[in-house]
Amino acid sequence: IKRIPIFQIIQGPLIVVVLGIVLNLLLQGQTNMAIAPEHLVSLPVVENLSGFVNLFTLPDFSQVLSGPVLITGATIAVVASLETLLSVEATDKLDPYKRITPTNRELKAQGVGNLISGMIGGLPITQVIVRSSANVQSGGRTKASAIIHGLILLACVASIPAVLNLIPLASLAAILLLVGYKLAKPSLFRQMWALGHAQFVPFVVTIVGIVLTDLLMGIGMGLAVAIFYILYGSYKRPYFFHPEEFAPGQPIRLELSEEVTFLNKASIMQTLNHIPDDAKVIIDAKKTAHIDLDVLEIIEDFRKNASYRGVEIEMIGMENTTGVKNSVKELQQRLVEESGRKPEKAKV
Repeated sequence: IKRIPIFQIIQGPLIVVVLGIVLNLLLQGQTNMAIAPEHLVSLPVVENLSGFVNLFTLPDFSQVLSGPVLITGATIAVVASLETLLSVEATDKLDPYKRITPTNRELKAQGVGNLISGMIGGLPITQVIVRSSANVQSGGRTKASAIIHGLILLACVASIPAVLNLIPLASLAAILLLVGYKLAKPSLFRQMWALGHAQFVPFVVTIVGIVLTDLLMGIGMGLAVAIFYILYGSYKRPYFFHPEEFAPGQPIRLELSEEVTFLNKASIMQTLNHIPDDAKVIIDAKKTAHIDLDVLEIIEDFRKNASYRGVEIEMIGMENTTGVKNSVKELQQRLVEESGRKPEKAKV
């Protein structure tokens, strides 16, 4: 279909809307298959320009600080921002030129737009993937396409609301289903599965949560699962040890991760306890930005007890990173408070 020149101008969604209107008009009065009025688009119809202007209403500022209004406003702000960010990411993937949308500017523009919309009695506005994908499929390449799109919508609502009220909601639902399928094809699920369960499980949880609850709850559930995998991965990988580079008689080199938190305490303690006697250990923190104080205390205890086991320890990089340096100072201060005397200078 896309190879036919006429269909590069007249898009599929427009054909679906026109067919929905024509079929519903043909079925009215003949069978019981016609769509009921409550299942059609419902826009206010006015007779003149003054009636259209009267549709705009000013807000009731007497309730601006009431609890329900503040809670509803904050919820709408979060949901609208999340929907916009998700649509931005999807639109960037649809862009044939693979340009990256500045998300901060997008959210600022949305905030200003929502302020103006609220002042004239309008609904909250967000970026929507259906309109964005329609622009991309229709050949839109610049910001002007979105502006022209909005102006055309405004002109249609003001001039032909009676025609728009003939559009079946089922036609719009069919368009949404097809757009959703294009954005989440089975190949995408296979691709996420190939990336591993740490990527696939949060992905599926987010989708199921959005379908069964709402956008905010679904994203929150997906974030919770993703954070769990991040913390679990940090717990499992507090350091790097390359067994293929180790040879008997050579030092055991433990290269600490960039972030070593309290979650790594048990793993590091178990590793240090399993180091054989009379071995040489190199603890490399050159690439480490931060070491939790509890972990640093374990390393310090291991250093103190190493002489009794004949273990030789060399610590590298403890003074090269601000986060590590601060942790060393905190540990020294703790030793002062516990022993009541000035601690020996740490050997690093």
